[in-house]
Amino acid sequence: MKNKVLSLLLCGSMVATMFAGCGKSSASKSASAKGDYSDELTLDVYDDFANYNGVQTGWFAKIIKDKFNIKLNVIAPNVAGGGDTLYQTRTAAGDLGDLILVGTSNGRLKDLVDSGLVLNLDDYMKGKDVTKNYGNAIKAANKGLDGTYAMPYSVSQDSATTPGEGTEPTFGPYVRWDYYKEMGYPEVKDLNGLLDMLEKMQEMAREKEGKKDIYALSFFKDWDGNMMNNAKQPTCMYGYDELGFVLSKYDGSEDVDILADNSPYLDVLKLYYEANKRGLVDPDSTTQNYDTMSSKYSHGKILFCPWPWASKSLFNTQENTSAGKGYQMIPISNMKIFSYGATPDGNTSQAICIGSKAKDPQRIADFIDWLYSPEGVECNEQGNGAQGPKGLSWDLDKDGKPYLTEFGKKALPSNDTKVPKEWGGGSWKDGVSALNFKCVSLEDPDKNAGGAKYDYTTWESYISAAQTPIDKDWSEHMGGAKTTMEYLKNNDMLGIAPGTTYSTPEEDSNISTIRGQVKATIVDNSWKMIFAKDDAEFDSIKANMIKTAKGLGYEDCLKVDFKNAKDQNAARKKAASK
Repeated sequence: MKNKVLSLLLCGSMVATMFAGCGKSSASKSASAKGDYSDELTLDVYDDFANYNGVQTGWFAKIIKDKFNIKLNVIAPNVAGGGDTLYQTRTAAGDLGDLILVGTSNGRLKDLVDSGLVLNLDDYMKGKDVTKNYGNAIKAANKGLDGTYAMPYSVSQDSATTPGEGTEPTFGPYVRWDYYKEMGYPEVKDLNGLLDMLEKMQEMAREKEGKKDIYALSFFKDWDGNMMNNAKQPTCMYGYDELGFVLSKYDGSEDVDILADNSPYLDVLKLYYEANKRGLVDPDSTTQNYDTMSSKYSHGKILFCPWPWASKSLFNTQENTSAGKGYQMIPISNMKIFSYGATPDGNTSQAICIGSKAKDPQRIADFIDWLYSPEGVECNEQGNGAQGPKGLSWDLDKDGKPYLTEFGKKALPSNDTKVPKEWGGGSWKDGVSALNFKCVSLEDPDKNAGGAKYDYTTWESYISAAQTPIDKDWSEHMGGAKTTMEYLKNNDMLGIAPGTTYSTPEEDSNISTIRGQVKATIVDNSWKMIFAKDDAEFDSIKANMIKTAKGLGYEDCLKVDFKNAKDQNAARKKAASK
């Protein structure tokens, strides 16, 4: 799930590579070419999108061990630290990983190909289902290359102007609905009104639960890139998304410099500063990581979240919702939430590759082929909203329609439910695939599930059974809408950016160097602004940030970003016309 979001968070900085040339690797096919997986294979998985670092465990680990006799050792820059530095260190050493999941923006894929760090997959994928089913998307992902080096992200059967999300958007104002209800469903007109409401909600929640560690807002630094990621999120509720140092509107109507006077990004920093002055910001924000923050959502201790998958998916368990507790989206009168359109040719800004030094590349290719199969999507993409393994979390009724099993009702979407030993044991949540890569859109039909979507929350059986007290109350106060996306569509609060294969081209190495320095200045000072002691210090830090950024060459980067935003908007317009 979290995938959905995560392509936005990658920065585009690149390093000049130290290796020349290379198409095909000298790595030879092994016994795996004949389906022989008798020797256990541990893969080092370099994964830009993972939020877990270490060896994959639990039910997903058992499935791939049984099928391919492989183990995954996940190397996640988001968690391991280092970000671009880790990428540069590993590429400089000539070995990024055996299985590589990367953001391809700023020419990163071409860089990996030219450096001989990724394998040409033409021979290994020949005749496989993935090439038969998604050939056009694979071609788009490898445009301009002399072979097949990358497998695409989120291939879809839907049109580019169809929302790529299911029942929930990627972004939105999610709050503890049970407290919102107790407050009398107050109208929220804008972000300042949201802050006022959250202040009252925090006071109510602390008094009701007798605890002082409940906060309206909580942040983390793991995903900071060109800007402070948490400060970008509310801008998405107004139709913006980031591209370098620019916030670009879903319909191409506006591209805004994040340090300009009219910048929504600076507006959010001011909002967060005001929130901190009121005691509404979790003081752990400057030191915690995503895992620590998400655990607070699983306990309902943070009252606002800009994502459904970090709040609703973690806290809205069967037990909590039956008791009338849970997160739900509230309407903000002037919001227009950014929605990613489906990508018929795949989203080429993210990709799966095989490292050129990988042992047994044929077995890895077989694994990738499986990831794009119905069973692979069901299991690997469970963390993004798919249903998990058939027979455990879901099954088909006598009419061939899918439903969640009793276990599935308790375990999904990401609960700490004990998994039967024969399925791998441990906790369901801990066994979810750590890859965090969506190969196929969850809004596509799953032939294993009678043609129903992979997104189990869209199933008739789920919607009819999911009407818990909190769902019913939410629906009654949202005009009878059964889902969040239905409400947003009905009220013209969804801004769909047509899905395209566009990804930012490689930029000049000098620009990349400048960008690295500038973004460090912006991120560091953004955090300082939020925690400033008074208005004077806030204004001083802001002025210093802008002055320093411009002194480092910020405006040179802006020229590139505005050009890219213009090209991206053109690509969206073209995709929408098909």
